[in-house]
Amino acid sequence: MEPALKHSSVRRREDDSGRARLAQDRVPDGAGRAGLEAKTRTLAVDLRGVSVHYKGVAALNGIDLSIGHGEFFSLLGPSGCGKTSTLSVIGGFVDPQNGDVLIEGQSMRYIPAHRRPVNTVFQSYALFPHMSVSENIAFGPRMTGKPRSEIAPLVAEALRLVSLAGMEERRSGQLSGGQQQRVALARALVNRPSVLLLDEPLGALDMKLRKQMQLELSRIQREVGITFIYVTHDQEEAMTMSDRIAVMDRGSVVQVGTAREIYEQPANLFVANFIGSSNVLPGEVAGENEGHMVVRVGAANFVRVPATVIRRGRVSVVVRPDHMHLAAGAALGPLENSLPGTVTKVSFLGTHLQVALRIEDGSEVSITRTLSSEGGDDFCFAVGDAAHVMWPVARSLCFPEVEG
Repeated sequence: MEPALKHSSVRRREDDSGRARLAQDRVPDGAGRAGLEAKTRTLAVDLRGVSVHYKGVAALNGIDLSIGHGEFFSLLGPSGCGKTSTLSVIGGFVDPQNGDVLIEGQSMRYIPAHRRPVNTVFQSYALFPHMSVSENIAFGPRMTGKPRSEIAPLVAEALRLVSLAGMEERRSGQLSGGQQQRVALARALVNRPSVLLLDEPLGALDMKLRKQMQLELSRIQREVGITFIYVTHDQEEAMTMSDRIAVMDRGSVVQVGTAREIYEQPANLFVANFIGSSNVLPGEVAGENEGHMVVRVGAANFVRVPATVIRRGRVSVVVRPDHMHLAAGAALGPLENSLPGTVTKVSFLGTHLQVALRIEDGSEVSITRTLSSEGGDDFCFAVGDAAHVMWPVARSLCFPEVEG
């Protein structure tokens, strides 16, 4: 007998290159039906040119997304970027005006929500208050006509999976917010969907419980092997749990990649600003020097960036706070940048110091200094001290200013 709540798909977490190929490898126009079917069998969900308009306003602008079997895939972006619309199209709650959605290689164009191999967990858990925990979880299998003898072990396994064994007879009003969230998750998983959609399910929890549930969701997803598609506006949440992330803005998918790829190689200024913390230095391209572009920052300061296709005009130089450090002087290495300034704030945050430095053009940059676990840190700058902020040229990202 198939183990309860197990999915037959093979995990791809260990193969980053394979996941990248899933995202990039498209079937060419005119390919035969056999080739198309072979391709789509490798994907849990495939969105092709999906567009959605609400009263003439575009919510999705012809997006393409390929999500592999067993991935924990997050849709990340600010409010109104199209995350929930994308989830609603996959779940069948919204019909796209253009494009198609394939789940397990099958077009969902004429398949209603209740017949799709997906389940959804919402931020409002929507538990039945008159039912016990076990009755809430058993509701789905009962609706599909499963015999009672098969439902009981499925419910028991679902309760074990979400660490709620022993709470079968409690009502939702007797549960904490975190426990209610676990019941909602168990109810969605008990029917063993091919894809589980999660629409900001941790949004109602406090910060500490959210952190705990992030780890729990990751564990559960690894154990069941089901494809999770997770909507959030919280970048740390997405980066903590996801195999891959799609960053969205104004109805379009801006970039897809692992957390590290998106953090270290953002596609544009929007992604660089949205993912993690960034220092943005406005400037103007001043020329080239020994294979680097030179950018004038402020009235008389220059920084170098790796050679780019940008040859002229206004730009934004982006540097992560953790790539910068402070020095008393400007003794540059051959591949370092330096800007003078004055320390305006030093904040102790437990594992690191956050330092603000006002540079000569009046703007402030943020520097993160990780503290040694052994103590004895030698940081010696105080508010009011003159200092130089320094960073490797290779850590400078450069984008056209218009992208901001």
